[in-house]
Amino acid sequence: MAVSQERSVCLGLWVLILLGAGLEEVVEGCSCHPAHPQQLFCSAEIVIRAKISGEKIVSPSNSSSPYMKMIQYEIKMIKMFKGFDKAKDIQYVYTPVFSSLCGVKLDSNNKAGYLLSGTVCNETDGRISIGQCDLVESWDNLSVSQKKNLNYRYQMGCECRINTCYTVPCASTGENECLWTDWLLDNSLNGEQARQYACIRRSDTSCSWYRGGPPSEKDFFDMTDP
Repeated sequence: MAVSQERSVCLGLWVLILLGAGLEEVVEGCSCHPAHPQQLFCSAEIVIRAKISGEKIVSPSNSSSPYMKMIQYEIKMIKMFKGFDKAKDIQYVYTPVFSSLCGVKLDSNNKAGYLLSGTVCNETDGRISIGQCDLVESWDNLSVSQKKNLNYRYQMGCECRINTCYTVPCASTGENECLWTDWLLDNSLNGEQARQYACIRRSDTSCSWYRGGPPSEKDFFDMTDP
């Protein structure tokens, strides 16, 4: 199915990737820079919770390349956390068909829905582009603290800098910085700081980790949404 001219603009990033790799060549796997959930929230134009109600494959009208195909997910938005000035009614999200181009696979049978962040494709009809390097997670997989942080704490810390620690020593370079040590301590990007903490700016303009919500071991008892 043909895609509108506005939709083609949203595909510009993928076009650049493909031109660099060559359309007829095997495209390398998707690679994302490690990022704390708060960093992904702050860098996104749109952050929503939504359920998937349908999907189909679409292509730009001027391309027959299979690499340019996108999955169009029809969604039912449950809640918007960020992007109120960008889009009011989001009906579709788009992602590359191939995971090697950072495409993501979403399941319409997921009753709890997903947390989705991405880039606005068209403000008029509410379409956004998502990928593996965005904040895309099953809602049920989020901790209680993460769900609560989406409401305001992540936003409170968007002026702060989160520095990922890979080796020792790992020292702060300024008061507006939080050191993210999950990889260093747990060899995981989904450790205690990612699941339980937000880096927020305090009244003295310095930044520090803040833990909210109940302890992680109680996550499975939580039956409420923010």
